[in-house]
This record gives sequence, C-alpha cells and structure tokens, in this order.
Amino acid sequence: MRPTIRWHGVMPAITTPFRPEGTVDHERAAAQVVRMIDAGCTAIAPHGSLGEGSTLTFEEKCELQRTCVRAAAGRVPIIPGIAALSTREAVDLAQAARENGCSGLMVLPPYQYSTDWREMRAHVGDVMRATELPCLLYNNPVAYKTDFVPEQVVELAAEHANLEAVKESSTDVRRVTAIRALLGSRVALGVGVDDALVEGVAAGATFWIAGLVNAFPWESVRLLELAKLAADEGGPVAELDELYAWFLPLLRLDTVPKFVQLIKLAEEAVGVGSERVRPPRLILTGSERTQALALIQRALDTRPRMGPIG
Repeated sequence: MRPTIRWHGVMPAITTPFRPEGTVDHERAAAQVVRMIDAGCTAIAPHGSLGEGSTLTFEEKCELQRTCVRAAAGRVPIIPGIAALSTREAVDLAQAARENGCSGLMVLPPYQYSTDWREMRAHVGDVMRATELPCLLYNNPVAYKTDFVPEQVVELAAEHANLEAVKESSTDVRRVTAIRALLGSRVALGVGVDDALVEGVAAGATFWIAGLVNAFPWESVRLLELAKLAADEGGPVAELDELYAWFLPLLRLDTVPKFVQLIKLAEEAVGVGSERVRPPRLILTGSERTQALALIQRALDTRPRMGPIG
C-alpha cells in the first residue's frame, strides 16, 4: 500500500550517489533515504534537479525509484521528479513511477524546450493525466525558463483534480501569497529554494523541498518546525533567528549554478556522501572548492546542538 502524501514538513530532493566508475550507487542511495526519514523528513524526492535527473537514463531513474521505495519501506511517500526532453518520455516515466510503487509525482516542464503557456499547459497536463497519483507542480523559472504564474496554476488546478501542491522556486515568496489568495487551500504550497524557507513559511507554505537537508537533516527539520511555530503561534523567534543565521550561508549554496557540486561537497564534508557528480558536471577544484570547504567548515565549527521543539 502506498503511503499517503501529507503536504507538510521537509521533503528532501535527494542527491544521486555515484560509484567511482560512474554508475548509480544504490546502496548509498538507500542509506540516504533511511537517514532522511530517521531525521524526521516526511517524503523523498529522487532524481529531480539536485538529483541530476537530466543525466540519468530512463532505466536508471526507474531503478532509483525502486531503491527508494524499498528503503522507505512504507514510512514516507516517494515523489520522483518527472522531467524529460519529450512529453512522451515524461508520460512513460510517470506511469513507470506508479508501477514502481511511488506515491506521487513532482511534475517539471520539459528539459531544454521552453515556450508559451499553451504548449507548457499541454505538457504538464499530459503528465498529470497519465496516472491518478497526486501531483506536485514544480515551478522553477530560473532554471527551466518556464514560469507557471498564479493564474495559470488556477487553470491547472481546475483541470486536474490530482494537482495537489506547488513547489514554488521562483525565489519570490509573494507567489505563495498570490496562489493562496486565488486558490485558498485547494493546493498546498511548498518552498523550493533553501534560502527562502522562513519567508515562505511566513507567507503560508507548509512544506519544503530541500537541498542542504542532504548534509544537514536535523537542522533542516528543526528550522522548518521553528518557522512554522513562529508563523502560527508567534513561537520561539529568538531560537529561529539564531538557527537561520547559522544556516543561511549554507542554504545559499542551493541557489547557484553549481548547487549540485556544492551540496555533494557538503555531504562529503560531513561524512555522509561523496562529491562525485556525472558529467557534464565536474567536481569543484581550486579556489572555488577551497572557499566552499571553508564555508562548510565554519558552519561545522559552530554547529548548533539540536534539542526537542517546544
């Protein structure tokens, strides 16, 4: 039985680990899933942008889905990124995700090709119609050059009953407010860029598709819980401010072109992963790597202790 998706909490967009010869390391991927769940994460999103989905073959994605489903063992839902060069392949991947035991779909616009609303509406619409699984619309105009504005989200929500949530990665938290004003609670809203988490929750977001969580899961879960307490109840603002100030330099690593390399470097620095990436990406070198490691080390040297919320 598939776990039900509740659109709340920290939902890691997990990195894809690779072996030295370049193949997917499924043992390490499974361990990462378990680590995220044990830290309190509420869903797992494999092979999205951070998961280097554009470099994985169709079968590699399917096998990674199966690995994540087995590792999660029904504890949390698996919501893979559904993106491809063609609509046909995206539809096939969505249907395969259902067969592989996934609980939902994170629906992206097509790789490379970005055009007008008519074509993008048709693309994501075909993917959403491909299965009955709940869908999360991934809006990231910075990366994909396709911007699903609030009025278009309203149209998609009217057409597709299984559109349940939006991952808003435009970097503009006003989008959260705008979608809520138009749709109320019809769709759940999530933050998709790490360094807008607290602001997004204050605007009404209930979940976080997170990146730095791969290296810092306990801190990520704590940050979201504190942000929600502050937004809902005027909770422990001082503790929230302290944790956010510590975390923010790391969270900003999620917002630059080499975010995959930087987050994987952070995983290696804390001892839970490898910095290996798949070309055309290359691992960081020279001053770029030195500066990133110095930032990560400063964070580790001042890492806060995590205690219970409340």
